[in-house]
Amino acid sequence: MSERGFNRTIKGVVVSNKMDKTIVIRAERLVKHPVFHKYTRKHVKYMVHDEKNECKVGDTVIVMESRPLSRLKRWRMLRIVAKAE
Repeated sequence: MSERGFNRTIKGVVVSNKMDKTIVIRAERLVKHPVFHKYTRKHVKYMVHDEKNECKVGDTVIVMESRPLSRLKRWRMLRIVAKAE
């Protein structure tokens, strides 16, 4: 819980950090097919606010939903879980 209520958190991998104070992450999830009962991977890209410009491509990060920061940014980076090798 944050100051303004419950915010969703997502774990993803950084795929781009070329913008100033912004990273792009790719979040994957497993979805079960309703008829064939096979799991497939779905992914979504999110633009995330990185205040200190500390993320590199390949890092695994946890992000939190926030108020709209720009036209496409609605997520803030909480912490880096694993650094890229």
